[in-house]
Amino acid sequence: MNCAACGINFETQNYTILTSQCKGPQYPPKVCCDAFKQFACPYVDEISDLTTDCSNVMFSYINLYGKYPPGLFANQCKEGKEGLDCENVKITNTTNPSSSVHVAAPHSMLIVSIVGFFGFFFHLF
Repeated sequence: MNCAACGINFETQNYTILTSQCKGPQYPPKVCCDAFKQFACPYVDEISDLTTDCSNVMFSYINLYGKYPPGLFANQCKEGKEGLDCENVKITNTTNPSSSVHVAAPHSMLIVSIVGFFGFFFHLF
């Protein structure tokens, strides 16, 4: 399946929210999933769009910068049949840590599907 290029430049995103909180060797599920949602929820529409390669690119950079085990977020971050709930996720502005914004994401079900797919995909290798 050919996908369109992602409109988000994930190479230049700040992964500190993940790498500073989600640390091994235990990778605490609540901490890691909360950090993952803080990072991913602002891009929910883009990474949920299966006609682009956004989710693939995002997970590639998450794994590159965080050196996480394959499928970590897919295996730990499960919130039911509706997927990850991005509603009421506190997003921290990394340039001004005192400000935050709440993001409502109607397509949050697709995030968990994407996480699950890549968890399965990376588990094969």
